[in-house]
Amino acid sequence: MFLQTNQLLAQGHFERPISRDSIMMMIVEGSDTLFMTALPNLIVTEHKYKPLTPAERNELWRRIRDVRKTLPYAKDIASQLIETYEYMETLPTEKVRQKHLKRVEDDLMKRYKPKMKQLTLRQGKLLIKLVSRQCNQSSYNIVRSFFGGWKAMWWNVFAGFFGASLKTEYDPVHNADDAVTERIVQLIELGRL
Repeated sequence: MFLQTNQLLAQGHFERPISRDSIMMMIVEGSDTLFMTALPNLIVTEHKYKPLTPAERNELWRRIRDVRKTLPYAKDIASQLIETYEYMETLPTEKVRQKHLKRVEDDLMKRYKPKMKQLTLRQGKLLIKLVSRQCNQSSYNIVRSFFGGWKAMWWNVFAGFFGASLKTEYDPVHNADDAVTERIVQLIELGRL
């Protein structure tokens, strides 16, 4: 199989698609004809996957469903956190920052509270992990940095009533559940799930 480089494409060769349904291209240079195709992204893992029992298969499909439902929220929350942080850097005084944070908190509660009430407990715990994944720090640290230690502790205690913890870190290297979740997220982002 021939793999094409960008340098060859930049040399002004004649290209045309072979058919509309194909991603293969034909490059004619003088009397030579080269065929080229784009290969899909490939994820290489070191683990071999064993066949799943019916119970494990059901658990996997539940996890896929939960990740599909919560991943967009996690990405949206992460982007809003970045936007809020960048905007707060431009504010002149601590009083103005606190006022802005109160507005952001009220807006987040108004916007996400009805949606979060519709999540199951499993999905809520997964959302905590996915926010940790998107932001590279625990949800507890995020709440503490924006709203202070008292609110972070209060929200962590509240999560504890439901068996969750905001201090939970996302670690796909050392945690098997997080590794499965990471694999699912990668497949969703590649459009394969």
